[in-house]
Amino acid sequence: MLTKITIRNFKLFENVEIELGNPVVFVGPNNSGKTTALQALTLWELGIKRWSEKYADKPVPAKRTGVAINRRDLYAVPQASTLQLWRALKVRRGNQGGQPQQPIVRIEIIVEGVSKTIPWSCGLEFDFANSEVFYCRPLRNETPMSHHVEVPQEARDLSFGYLPPMSGLASNEVRLEQGALDVRVGEGRTAEVLRNLCYQVYTDNPTAWESVVQRIEDSFGAKLLDPEYIAERGEISMSYRDNGFELDMSASGRGLQQTLLLLVFMYAKSGSVVLLDEPDAHLELLRQQQVYQTITEVAYLTNSQVIIASHSEIILDQAYANDLVIAFVGKPHSIDKGKSQVRKALTKINFQDFYQAKITGWLLYLEGYTDLAMLQAFAKRIEHHEAIEALKRPFVKQVGNEVKRVGDHFFGVQEALPELRGIALFDRMKLDRDNHSKLHFMTWKKREIENYVCTFRTLENFATEGPLVQELRDVPLFQQPVINEHRDAMQSVINEVSHSFEVLGKGTPWDSDVKASDEVLIPIFEQFFKYIKLPNLMAKKSFHELVEYIPDEEIDSEIRDKLDAIVAVARTVTRPN
Repeated sequence: MLTKITIRNFKLFENVEIELGNPVVFVGPNNSGKTTALQALTLWELGIKRWSEKYADKPVPAKRTGVAINRRDLYAVPQASTLQLWRALKVRRGNQGGQPQQPIVRIEIIVEGVSKTIPWSCGLEFDFANSEVFYCRPLRNETPMSHHVEVPQEARDLSFGYLPPMSGLASNEVRLEQGALDVRVGEGRTAEVLRNLCYQVYTDNPTAWESVVQRIEDSFGAKLLDPEYIAERGEISMSYRDNGFELDMSASGRGLQQTLLLLVFMYAKSGSVVLLDEPDAHLELLRQQQVYQTITEVAYLTNSQVIIASHSEIILDQAYANDLVIAFVGKPHSIDKGKSQVRKALTKINFQDFYQAKITGWLLYLEGYTDLAMLQAFAKRIEHHEAIEALKRPFVKQVGNEVKRVGDHFFGVQEALPELRGIALFDRMKLDRDNHSKLHFMTWKKREIENYVCTFRTLENFATEGPLVQELRDVPLFQQPVINEHRDAMQSVINEVSHSFEVLGKGTPWDSDVKASDEVLIPIFEQFFKYIKLPNLMAKKSFHELVEYIPDEEIDSEIRDKLDAIVAVARTVTRPN
């Protein structure tokens, strides 16, 4: 069984150590390295094979130039150029200490394991040659003479099987030799191999085929018929019986095809290290739970080790209880069993969130997209320069009024970035959680942020000093009548809204408990623009423009307090490397 892999300078990994088990589930956002880790294992296996083939029956020379590997042999790691395998496309280092040097950058992959209670370790290093070829040799040890480590027999005895996500099913399938079959699977052309794998299991292991047939019938109610090789066409034909009808395999559902592919692949690779990339693809929630149970059962029956990369929360829940789960956020690491909210968040947080959080070092949680514009406008109005700077390009996550989403998201991202800080600002509500040392919660004292721009004089100033009036500043003869008209219109509308509040016993439009946006500002501006016979130019998304028209003495001191709190988080943050 493999217990650990160390990867250096391979694709997006600079230097990582990943704990392995049986089974082990890799979980994390897209582009976080889950598939890359699986590919590193397949590259290591290919290197072991090529080295063993060359030096199987002859002594290894003292000077090891390495064995050549062609790009086309990397069917599980398809690349247009071997250069794409190197992190940041760097195969040589630049100047060091002002001296022109070009030390070689090598990909290093070290795999550790235990076979028959004997621990072993085997590392390989890879040198770039050109766009088509690179060289592989055992890793140098750390002695002054830099001798290469021998390849242990335990490593030579291993076999791997890599299965990418299901890609459909071809209408016809020619019979493939094992090499061609492996190439198509590695290249992700699983649509062309399902019948071949079924035929292989059917002919080589009839007992296993009977188990496959029974599992599919139990799960989907469909009875698989034995695959047939049609020599005249060189094709493999396969059907199934459902509700008394015999149908071609191409008529089956994607979930059945996916489950069948997993089963026959694992039986075909008995005794191997099986690498499964998104085995939950195309499966609904119940099937995802069933397929993980099936994978672990078949792995046990076939004496295989299973390493799974998945996005599925269901599979994560299943694995979390008893098996090893590796979070691919920041450096890959095992998930603390006590962090249940982190476990769930990792299936829902996208890579962009981790990337932005790494750049900013802090997170601002707001209810909606208009809140940020309002905060920026207030910072500018009161000349709060630190707040202006902090709010220029913050990482803002909109969460509505769902306080729980803040914790789920923040602690999920913090799993990768331990020094991350966060602050959440909500409309007035009762918070059912305490502040965390690195996550602070705040609420407005008034009903919502729009209450702080909702005053009689602010609206009157907008009507008499707003953009419609400013357009006429060069023609004062026409400007004053417009000012008078707009003032009268705004006062009339405010009187109407105030009267409706009085009739309904709701106090005044300026009370702190009023939902200012929906109950006051929206109806006032709808009526105001009707009065002056213009389309409504003040939608909710533009309410931040009212900040400019608040009288100085009516700017609530709470505004500065909230901006100070945001600045405090932004100022003390330590940006992760």
